[in-house]
Amino acid sequence: MTAEMVAPAWMHTQISAEQYDSWSEEQCAGIEIVDGMVVVSPSASKRHNRLARILANALDAAAGPDWNADTDFDVRLQDVPLTNRRPDVTVYRAETIDLTPTRPEHVLLVVEVVSPGSETTDRIVKVDQYAKAGIPFYWRIEQAATGVPIVYTYVLDPANRAYRDGEVFTGTVKATAPFPVTVDLGAL
Repeated sequence: MTAEMVAPAWMHTQISAEQYDSWSEEQCAGIEIVDGMVVVSPSASKRHNRLARILANALDAAAGPDWNADTDFDVRLQDVPLTNRRPDVTVYRAETIDLTPTRPEHVLLVVEVVSPGSETTDRIVKVDQYAKAGIPFYWRIEQAATGVPIVYTYVLDPANRAYRDGEVFTGTVKATAPFPVTVDLGAL
């Protein structure tokens, strides 16, 4: 069995921003581009998707008219080499809804829901990439053994482009930054 039988050729070569921008939405779904290389993301569980949707809806309601919260679209962290991440939830400036690609300067908060297999990427790699891109807030959600989600929040220190630890919430998020939001994540 050849590599081409397992994965198409475009998954074995570096992708430019121009190439990626020419692909259909279906081709871009379920992948991220890191340093120009395609990274396939396995399908998320129903619990994972539900948690992201509940949080996105609560953040969208709390954000007011200046910000939107959505799931499942690319944030272009850098053009060369191309790095596109697809956070589970993104809070971005409402006036940029029709701009493509969404860039870090449009984004206030990204949220990643940790799944089996994404632990290292969500805990270490993405944190560093989002901070270097200048995204002000990062939240990481993990499922505890009890099934109640734990939300770790991080705030960007712009001077050194690194996140510092923020608050930790279990079950119910009652955050005031980036804006006041209360959401019960324990009722899944």
